[in-house]
Amino acid sequence: MEPTEQNRKAWDEIHRRRTAAMEGQLGIPAKIRELLPEVAGKHVLHLQCATGESTAELVGLGALVTAVDISTEALEVARERAPDVAFVHADVHELPLELHRGRFDLVFTGGGVLQSLRDLDQWASGIATALKPGGTLLLYDSHPLTDCVDPLGHWRDHYFERTDEHPWRLEEIVGAAAAAGLSVTRLAEFQTLYTWIQRDRRVPWEFALLAERRG
Repeated sequence: MEPTEQNRKAWDEIHRRRTAAMEGQLGIPAKIRELLPEVAGKHVLHLQCATGESTAELVGLGALVTAVDISTEALEVARERAPDVAFVHADVHELPLELHRGRFDLVFTGGGVLQSLRDLDQWASGIATALKPGGTLLLYDSHPLTDCVDPLGHWRDHYFERTDEHPWRLEEIVGAAAAAGLSVTRLAEFQTLYTWIQRDRRVPWEFALLAERRG
């Protein structure tokens, strides 16, 4: 379904803020690369691809990539960066029909994506229908706990109370994947994926979820 003009404007603004916040962090972090399955010659769907840094890296690894984002501004940049990719302008909650046909070996998404999701179940269901039986989801993002603490590890919010800045708990993310028919194969928590940022190492700042579509 084509995004509405209101959604496009909102997501372009989210994209601008996300790009500023993720400066120096774009692309696939080394520890996430270690979790990637073999993608050479495989069909990969990259959701919320933004300006395409990670998309281009997937292509460099030999993947046949289709990439989705709702921001027209981001896609213009991404197309220049990775001209061989099939880019799709869409909302990840309402993926076009051609992406629901169970033809992808991997759905890859991460790096500041979860806060923008308004419906985890709808998002996870779309991923499940995009994957082949036995296909893999690889999601990585900020650990939901970190929305509640500052970089020094001081608590500022209640983890179990939902806010605009803290929309989802870890169990909700895992539960949505399971409810969509995905079997969780690994949940990894990281002190940090970005070693140049000074943050309290007692806190898990990022996580990764791998899940497989049941046949």
